[in-house]
Amino acid sequence: MNAKGWDNMNSTIMRRTGLSIAVVAALTGLSACGSGDSSDKADGGDKGGINLSPIAALRTVEKSTDKADTARIDGSTTMGTLTSMDMKGVMGWSDGITGNVTVTFTGGSQAQQMRQLGQTQLDYRYLKNGFYANMGDKFAAQAGGGKHWLEYDYDTLAEMSGAAGQAFQDQMQNSTPNQSVKMLLASGDVKRVGEEKVRGTQTTHYSGKVDMADFTARSADLDKDQLSELEKQFEQAGISTETIDIWVNEDDLLVKKIEKADTKNGPFEQTAYYSDYGTPLSVEKPPASDTMSFKDLLNKQPAA
Repeated sequence: MNAKGWDNMNSTIMRRTGLSIAVVAALTGLSACGSGDSSDKADGGDKGGINLSPIAALRTVEKSTDKADTARIDGSTTMGTLTSMDMKGVMGWSDGITGNVTVTFTGGSQAQQMRQLGQTQLDYRYLKNGFYANMGDKFAAQAGGGKHWLEYDYDTLAEMSGAAGQAFQDQMQNSTPNQSVKMLLASGDVKRVGEEKVRGTQTTHYSGKVDMADFTARSADLDKDQLSELEKQFEQAGISTETIDIWVNEDDLLVKKIEKADTKNGPFEQTAYYSDYGTPLSVEKPPASDTMSFKDLLNKQPAA
């Protein structure tokens, strides 16, 4: 099939797949949802019946994890019938989010889309102002003008996606592994579950529930109209609350987290393990000669 035939028959697939890849980038990042400051609720002592003990402990975890700069990540994500995937790599957060992560699609409609592109595995490179996804040879030959890498600039994505885009940009540029810790601190609902072993390491387990619209609105720098738009987007997605469980080792470092939520497309669940804090990390920007911007890709496709 020539390039024109590809464009005519697969424009909708390309648009959906391209946007899905942006969503996957968020899901494979250091936290699935939101970013921001945990200070406005957590200092409330026994507010909402919270014991000071878990709050104090989680504040220490927040600081220790933030200082570690890099970690190895290994996890899985499912979202209803849309996607299931595994992820492995190294990510850093000393100056924005950076990292090298490989995602393997294991099921859902997204895996079917990727199979049509001849890819069930994607390599992501995260840099301060955007990220890149290697789309493979079939994409390069049929849609990418010979180029393998798609570039997603955070500013451009924010412009294209409204309030959700602004929140996404904030997340991708400011999140760290301790984002789950911050969310628990800010939620007003956190408890110490007990001592447990995670992959042979003794840990302390904490759990809580977060109101997602409230947390994201307080965490992102949005005006009144954007906040209203964001609330509608959460409503349309069917997301109201998220349950977060974290496991912390004796060095006050996060070693495991599980996030769960109900969505319009079915249950969401992400499990991530963190190890080798401080491991070396070097991320290379793909060569410009082998890179196409996502915006240019959309402009090439006929209107869906």
